[in-house]
Parts: sequence; C-alpha cells; structure tokens
Amino acid sequence: MAFTLKIDVDKLDAIDVHVHPNLPPPGYTGEATPGQRGGNAPPSAIKFMTYDETAAYYRERKMAFCIFGNDSTPQHPGGGIQTLMEAAERNSDVLIPFAWTDPKRGKDAVEDTKRFIDMGIKGFKFHPPGGGYFPNDEAFYPLYKVIEAAGLPALFHTGQTAVGAGRPGGGGIKLKYGNPMYLDDVAADFPNLSIIMAHPSVPWQDEALSVAVHKPKVYIDLSGWSPKYFPQELVHYGNTLIKGKVLFGSDFPMITPDRWMADLPAANFRDEVKPLIFKENAARLLGLR
Repeated sequence: MAFTLKIDVDKLDAIDVHVHPNLPPPGYTGEATPGQRGGNAPPSAIKFMTYDETAAYYRERKMAFCIFGNDSTPQHPGGGIQTLMEAAERNSDVLIPFAWTDPKRGKDAVEDTKRFIDMGIKGFKFHPPGGGYFPNDEAFYPLYKVIEAAGLPALFHTGQTAVGAGRPGGGGIKLKYGNPMYLDDVAADFPNLSIIMAHPSVPWQDEALSVAVHKPKVYIDLSGWSPKYFPQELVHYGNTLIKGKVLFGSDFPMITPDRWMADLPAANFRDEVKPLIFKENAARLLGLR
C-alpha cells in the first residue's frame, strides 16, 4: 500500500516547499554545522538532523515541509528514497517526500520514477546546473510524461546557484542551465504538469515571471534568498498577477524558516497575500485541500 499524507492543513501556519536533508554522514558521531560538510553550505546554527528530527523541528513550528530525498545513484549518495519513505510514514502529519532525480540517467530514471510513484512519493526535484543539462532536452520527455500522468509536481532549480560559488571556475558549474526560460518549453509541451521554479531566478527574474504569468501550472518558490533581497519585480507580481502561484520555501538548512520569516517584512508582501504564500497555494498544488 502506497504512502499517504495525513496533514491537517488548518492546523498549520505554513508549508515549506523547499527543504534539503541535513543528514549525518555514515559513521558520524559528533556535531557539526552544514558549513562543515565539505560542500558549499554557509555556516549555520543548524546541526545535522535525521529525517525524524527535521520533522520534529517543523512540527514545533506548525509547518509541513517538502524534503528532497536522493535516488541513491553515485551522483546523489545519501539516505535513499526507501529511508525517506519510512520516515514519511512515521511523520505523515508534516513530512512531504520528494525524490531528487537525475534525468540524464535515461531509462533508469524513468523506471525509478515509476517505482517511487508506486511507493507514494509526492513530487520530484531537478537541478539542471548541478547536473549540467537543459531541462527542455526532449530526451527527458518520457520522464516528464510519467510525472505528469501521476499528477505530481516537478520542482526545478532556477537562477544562479550556491553550488560551486567562489571555487575556481565555479566548480565547473555552468549557470546557463538555470535560465527559467527553458522551462517554458516543458510547460508548453506538458500542459498538465505542475512546475515549480525554485528560488528567485536571479539574474533571470523577468523571464521567470513571464513564464509564470503565461503558463497556468507554473509556480515560483521563494527559497534560497532572504526576503529582504527579493527583486522588487518578484514582490510586485507576487502581490498581483501571480499571487496564487507563489510558494513559501526556505532552502533549509541553508536558510532556516525562522530567518526567512523574520526577514519577511522587508519584502512588502500584502497582508492578504501572505496566507496564500505561506500555505494555501502549496496546499492546493499538493492536493492537501
């Protein structure tokens, strides 16, 4: 029997649609901040957390959250989807499991996606700059077709990325793959696929807004940036034309929901729009209403 969510939306203050695992590495026995992981995460007061500890963290804040489990490929080592789904069963009141997928794996990615859907996964995460691909590559269309048929959302990293930032050559990461305009092709060719453009899409914010206005099932999440740094165009459109398509996301543990919420007043979102951003838009997108 596939996993099902048991979320009472009315008891929540928010739904964070962009959360990364902060799992302890195998054999880890001490404590460290994300900045000590050997990657590019900035220093943080948030220590390594198991899935259950992350769920407790969000439950305490009356928030549900979408968290990205890895598909256990060499490119994405980690807890694995099975481990994530077991944690989701234990925390079905707040934990919404997404699978981080590498579409370049071709048929293997398609078969894994079908298996994850059978297990009850609730969405998929893609990172074109990290994977070095354009998301509109038609070689990936069989994968998108499976996700669309299942009625699940696909979240794509857009804009510049912290991955590789400051390293020689940016760690080999090419930012062009994060241009949200490439997702316009995907949205046009898969009109029933819900697409989340993750992050304010700097330096292509106007492109992201154009796609979100034009394509009915394209959303924008606000993760990865403090609200005080949001482009004014994003806030303006979020208050008006796309107020039903903007989603709260933190990018935890890189930015905590506490920090995000504390900085929110600087963004000047209208009071009547905030409940949509915090919870209602995501609840509708994720089928929780």
